[in-house]
Amino acid sequence: MRVAMEKPGEIFDRDAEWEELVRFARLPQQGATLGVVSGRRRQGKTFLLDALVRAGDGFMFTATESSEADALRQFGQALSDHLGEATPLRFVDWDEAITRTMALARRGPMPVVIDEFPFLARSSPALPSIIQRALDPAGQRSNTQVRLLLCGSALSFMGGLLSGTAPLRGRAGLELVVRTLDYRAAARFWDIGDPRTALLVNAIVGGTPAYRHEFTQDDSPEGPGDFDDWVVRAVLNPARPLFREARYLLAEEPDIRDPALYHSVLAAIAEGRTRRGEIANFLGRQPSDLAHALGVLEDSGLVVREEDAFKSNRGVYRIAEPLLTFYHAVMRPAWGDLERTGRARQVWPRLQRTFLSKVVGPHYETICRSWARWEADPALLGGYPTRVAAGIVNDPAARTQHEVDVAVFGRDDHDREELLAVGEAKWNETVGTGHLQRLYHIRTLLNRRDDIRTDRCRLLLFSGGGFADDLRVAAAADSGIQLIDLAQLYATN
Repeated sequence: MRVAMEKPGEIFDRDAEWEELVRFARLPQQGATLGVVSGRRRQGKTFLLDALVRAGDGFMFTATESSEADALRQFGQALSDHLGEATPLRFVDWDEAITRTMALARRGPMPVVIDEFPFLARSSPALPSIIQRALDPAGQRSNTQVRLLLCGSALSFMGGLLSGTAPLRGRAGLELVVRTLDYRAAARFWDIGDPRTALLVNAIVGGTPAYRHEFTQDDSPEGPGDFDDWVVRAVLNPARPLFREARYLLAEEPDIRDPALYHSVLAAIAEGRTRRGEIANFLGRQPSDLAHALGVLEDSGLVVREEDAFKSNRGVYRIAEPLLTFYHAVMRPAWGDLERTGRARQVWPRLQRTFLSKVVGPHYETICRSWARWEADPALLGGYPTRVAAGIVNDPAARTQHEVDVAVFGRDDHDREELLAVGEAKWNETVGTGHLQRLYHIRTLLNRRDDIRTDRCRLLLFSGGGFADDLRVAAAADSGIQLIDLAQLYATN
């Protein structure tokens, strides 16, 4: 009879991830199986896997940056401690170590975790091939029911483990990515009930779990009136770990060789230069010079490239980690003042305008798009959303362009793409009929295009500052106009 592997109470959310890990750990088939767990740092991967190992009476080894010989010594010591052997195991090479590891599960399925696997693979490049050979039919004849999980935070490396002609391609029965908490889960995790405060906090720390506990010592804003004080004491305080975290995030990425260049690229994006040409101009370089740096940042999960909603060959770059945006837009320009303990309280007031315009505003738009894609009732949108993006609409008559914060696409009954809605998102101002008229105009411009079906296009107005009375009257009279406030963004279905 199998012992229940219930998710420990100290693990917040992650129900789907835990279910997948337990399913993998309990696979009844004979022989060893392989799983890969990845995700950016500080997301709780190790916490999850440690809980799985404890629940399944398994073995876990966390690698460090070291030579091959030292890594083998550490692995042997950890394995002998797990087995209760007084004399540490000594392995000549990883062939011997993996063979011994595959023999651990003699009494049934057992999770075995190698955490920080990229450290081992860098010092022992043949290790993936050794594991592949152990999983081949010849190796499986002597294997036990080991459920081997390789875990790492170097996203480009972990993604490459199972791609193309990599040795382990086609070998994994689990490919689990532990993502950041979404904005709603993050609000619950930080125990913030006020939506405005929750969004402001999320604009700084995002959904990274470690920032709540290890980096701020469970210091969470008590409400709207405490937010500024919280920023001063928990984020801009040189004595707190969160103060320098943004700098360390780049230093921890193994593929980043020139941190100054990458920080400059991030600074350009945080300043609102989101297209490659704009970033290049900001840095005084040619756009082609930035292809590698932008590719590395994308592979590391620190930057994402988003296609324009209305033109597939035109896209923008956005920083995926909110703390990096906050650092480059707000902290970095005032670093000299902020480094002096006690100065943050005097400096923060003059940084708030930048915070609202360059950090909160763009972050709010991102959350509005996320809500439209994943949380909104399809009935409100007039259909199920299959794609949501921001975009640019040309206005030839006026010789100008209009930015669309939210463009929601779906599929009609003939499986053709159609535009379900266009939306405007304003964080810190009251939205009125002027904003509505702008959306009417944009919809008219799109109606004239032959490549976009707009028969049922609705108008969405998002606001963090409220709606004017005349706009509420207009929306009440027309179901094609939808007003979405902060309470609706954070409402649970």
